Amino acid sequence: MSTTRRAFGILAAGAALGAMAPAGTASAASPRPGAHRRLIARDDFCHGLGQWATELQNGGTVTASHGVLEIDVPSGATVWFKQRLEGPYVLEYTATAVSAGGPNDRVSDLNNFWNAVDVRSPDDLFATRRGGALEEYDYLKTYYAGYGANYNTTTRLRRYVGEAGVRPLVFDYTEPLLVANQPNRVRIVSDGSTVQWWNNGRLVFDHIDQEPYTSGHFAFRTVWSHFRVSDFRVWRLRPQRA
Repeated sequence: MSTTRRAFGILAAGAALGAMAPAGTASAASPRPGAHRRLIARDDFCHGLGQWATELQNGGTVTASHGVLEIDVPSGATVWFKQRLEGPYVLEYTATAVSAGGPNDRVSDLNNFWNAVDVRSPDDLFATRRGGALEEYDYLKTYYAGYGANYNTTTRLRRYVGEAGVRPLVFDYTEPLLVANQPNRVRIVSDGSTVQWWNNGRLVFDHIDQEPYTSGHFAFRTVWSHFRVSDFRVWRLRPQRA
C-alpha cells in the first residue's frame, strides 16, 4: 500500500505555496541532501530519433532536429526513450505547448510515463506492440503524470498497476495548468520511495511510495497537441563521499 505527501502550492486547505524557487536553484536542483549528480543520458535533438521509439494512434509527425523534438499529432502519441533507466535519478527537459493556429495546436496534455514496465513483456518493453491509444497502456506498471490534460483542465498523478481498466489516482488537481507558448521546465525525481514531478521550480507532485517502481522506461505522452521539447537530460543521484 502506498502513501502520499501533499504537493506544495496545490489546492489544499491551508497548503503553503512552497517550492516556488526558480528552476536551477539549490532547493530545486538538490532533491536529496548530500547528493551528487552524474550525467547518464542526454539528447540534444540534433541527430534524429535514434534514441526514441514512437507509438502513434492516428499518425502525425514526430521529428528531432536543430535542437528540438517536435511532436505534432492529431490523437494519442507516446514517444519512448529507448534506454531503460535505473534509479535513483533526476530527469529534466523543457517542453512548450505550441499555439499558432495549426490543426493540432490544442494546448493540452503534457504527460509522462516513467519507470514503466509492461507486465506482458517485463524484460523488454518494446517486445509488446502498442498503437498509441491510452487504454493500451493499462498493462504497464508505471507512474503517469498528466499536466494540463482533458482540454487543459486537470493535472493528475497516477500509479498504474498493470491491470486493464485500473489507473489508480494519487493526486487530482485543477491547477497548475499549461500556458500556451510558454516553456515548462520539467524535473522528475526517482529516488527510492520518493517520487516527484516539478515544473518551473514548483513541486507539483510529491509522493512517497512504500512499494516504489525504481526502474523502467520514460516517455513523452500526449493527445491531439503540438509540443516542442528540448534539453533532455538524466542524472544519476549518488551520495556525497565523506
